[in-house]
Amino acid sequence: MIEKILPAAVVAVEAFDDPPEAVLLPAEEAVVAKAVDKRRREFTTVRHCARQALARLGRPPAAIIPGERGAPQWPDGVIGSMTHCAGYRAAVLAEATAITTVGIDAEPHVPLPEGVLDAVSLPDERAHLAVLAVEHPDVHWDKLLFAAKESVYKSWFPLARKWLGFSEARIRFSPDGTFTAELLVPGPHVDGTEITGFDGRWLTANGLAVAAIALH
Repeated sequence: MIEKILPAAVVAVEAFDDPPEAVLLPAEEAVVAKAVDKRRREFTTVRHCARQALARLGRPPAAIIPGERGAPQWPDGVIGSMTHCAGYRAAVLAEATAITTVGIDAEPHVPLPEGVLDAVSLPDERAHLAVLAVEHPDVHWDKLLFAAKESVYKSWFPLARKWLGFSEARIRFSPDGTFTAELLVPGPHVDGTEITGFDGRWLTANGLAVAAIALH
């Protein structure tokens, strides 16, 4: 599913359940040794997906350990992103020579809890979503906004190595399945050029709202 909104250079592996063959490597096991069952299953399956993606890149299995601010630490030369929610886990990976950064997020396609939208959006974003909701009422635009902002952060952090708040990027959706993210703070520099925003794609399917960014 998620591969539909990612370029061909990105390898995507997803799961809609927790397969019994999904296991942790010792270094990963130490991270979740005291975690509750739900956390263990999410952590395990998404890493199972990541190792399948590594294999498709011709890379050996590797432990994927959370690093600074929980960001996954990928093998040298690999960039990637992971997401998990109820009934879904996904990992997307690419060679760093082909893709600069990637960020994905999947959420259940239901409205945000009351009060959350105000906490994660700008006033003009809420006005934008209100228009979209009238024109396309089949989409829970508030949840899609949350997913898009998460994908922005996951794309930003490996480049900037610092926090990006919900109010520091402005999202604009198009009903054609694309979105833009304008950074409202100075962006990181890549090859001497400042990144001022990201272009992404979105979809709703199988009860999920999914957003993805892949910067070449």
